[in-house]
Parts: sequence; structure tokens; C-alpha cells
Amino acid sequence: MPAAVCGLLAVVLGLPFAGGTTPGAVDAVAAGWTAHLSPGVLRVLVFPTEPYVVITLGVLAAVLCLRAGRKPEAALAIAAPLLAVALTAFVLKPLYDRWKNDTLVYPSGHTVSLVAVLTVLVLVTRKTIVVVLSAVALLAATAGLVGLGYHYLTDVAGGTLFAVAVVLFSWPVPRRVPARSAG
Repeated sequence: MPAAVCGLLAVVLGLPFAGGTTPGAVDAVAAGWTAHLSPGVLRVLVFPTEPYVVITLGVLAAVLCLRAGRKPEAALAIAAPLLAVALTAFVLKPLYDRWKNDTLVYPSGHTVSLVAVLTVLVLVTRKTIVVVLSAVALLAATAGLVGLGYHYLTDVAGGTLFAVAVVLFSWPVPRRVPARSAG
């Protein structure tokens, strides 16, 4: 159910901006929040979206799965983010046709790649610290992407929702092992 909700929200969020280039009211406010940050700070904030960071995190997730003897999840740790990125680049961006600086921007591919891998890490580790660090990385990347003018806030939100949806749709549902009978 959460996967379907995230997917639906990602689809609906982009509809008002399809085929356009103008920011929404929320996008303009977010751009104002990041306007005071220096380009150097913004480049540091966007660092988590760099391909070598995302790939390293994806490999880490796969290795953690392999070490735990979870081979199907190890394959999904790589495949689910790749699927999310491919669907974004080849289906959603052309479909929505939202432009900024001569680039298709909805949903944000930077965000999809980062959030897909972070979602996998959260599912693999199930640790609160991973959730917190993932949220911090996403907030930093959001400020950097908006502040550098790469994306509108709605692009980042749509990318986040879509990445979570793809990973959750593709991830196996954990099965509960029934407790042994005492008698």
C-alpha cells in the first residue's frame, strides 16, 4: 500500500507542471530559502547525489545482503535503483516534459538515484540511524539541487516519491516466522 500511495502521489504531483517551465509557489519559496547559500556550500550539499556516492551506497547494500545470505535482496539492491533511474530517464521525464535550463527536470533523476539506494539501505539494515542519516542526506541534497538551480522542489519531491514507490514495489515483503508451539 505505501508503494502505491507514493507512486500515485509522484504521478499527481507532476501533473500541474507538465509541459511547463515555470516554478510553482512552493518552488519559488524553496528557491528563496536557498538563495543565501554560497555556491561552495551548495556543491557540498549536493554531494550525496554524485554517481560515485550513489554507486558506493548501492554496492554496500548488496554486500550487506550477501553477508546475511540474502541473495535475492542483493540482486534487488542493485536492480531496483537501476529500474527507478531508467523509468525516470526514459519514461517519466519525456512524459512530463517539464524543463529548466534546457533540461528535463521532473522527476529529479539526481533524487531518484539517491533515494532509491537510500531506501534499499533502510530496508536492508532496518536501523534507525540509517533512516536518520538518509533523511539528512536527502535534505542536504534537496537544498543543493534547488540552490544550484538544477531542480525545483517539486522535482525533488516527485523523485523521492517515485524512487520509494519503485523500491517498495520490487522489494519482497518480509514473512513472519510463526513462533514454535510450547506444547
